[in-house]
Amino acid sequence: MALFTLFLSEFLGTAALTLLGCGSVATNLLTGSKGRGSGWVLITLGWGLAVFVGVYVAFPTGGHLNPAVTVGLALAGRDLAPGVPATAATVAIYLVGQLVGAFVGAVGCWLAYHDHFARHEDAGEIIGIFCTGPAIRSYGWNVVTEFIGTFVLVGWVLVAGQTPSQLGPLAVASVVVVIGMALGGPTGYAINPARDLGPRLAHAILPIPAKGGNDWAYSWVPIVGPLLGGAAAGLLAPLIPVLPV
Repeated sequence: MALFTLFLSEFLGTAALTLLGCGSVATNLLTGSKGRGSGWVLITLGWGLAVFVGVYVAFPTGGHLNPAVTVGLALAGRDLAPGVPATAATVAIYLVGQLVGAFVGAVGCWLAYHDHFARHEDAGEIIGIFCTGPAIRSYGWNVVTEFIGTFVLVGWVLVAGQTPSQLGPLAVASVVVVIGMALGGPTGYAINPARDLGPRLAHAILPIPAKGGNDWAYSWVPIVGPLLGGAAAGLLAPLIPVLPV
């Protein structure tokens, strides 16, 4: 595939991911939303199904949607998708497509909820729609949480990809849901640098009346933790024997 095709696929898939994922949080939090107060289960299911949609949209490129997945596959010595070798150029195109797509999807969420954002007065909830933040701020342990969650996700993707069952997007979505339910409490489970950084940049530039700061002091955590988790899974995956299922 041409490099632009690779970019477009990951861009569209990640845009769908953040549009629907951030939208699920907006439904739960924003003033006047019919789904206000729906709770954590809505958010975890919403993000999981957003992954399901995004992976299908980006099917030609393997539906990574996540720099940690791309880095993990590259370090494991795998192709990024059938016929797409993991070269410096293809990895870079994937990462750019994911970041730009995440930004655009977050802007789409703002457009969909424009009047609700205009009436909402809680700055903490507003930024929480776009990006993650810790329940208890402890940068080292927050990195550990993001590392573990991303290691589970990327490790599962790498191991499941070697089995004959090839369970596909619904299985990946289910893994994301259970990571959110089981490991999402401490940090909001970014487990994806693009999913956090792209919407955080959107939050920084969008004209939302009551928004506060962008919490740049924390922004490195959902980048470093997931990248380390994905890299660790990629380096260890070739050592794990896979049984046919």
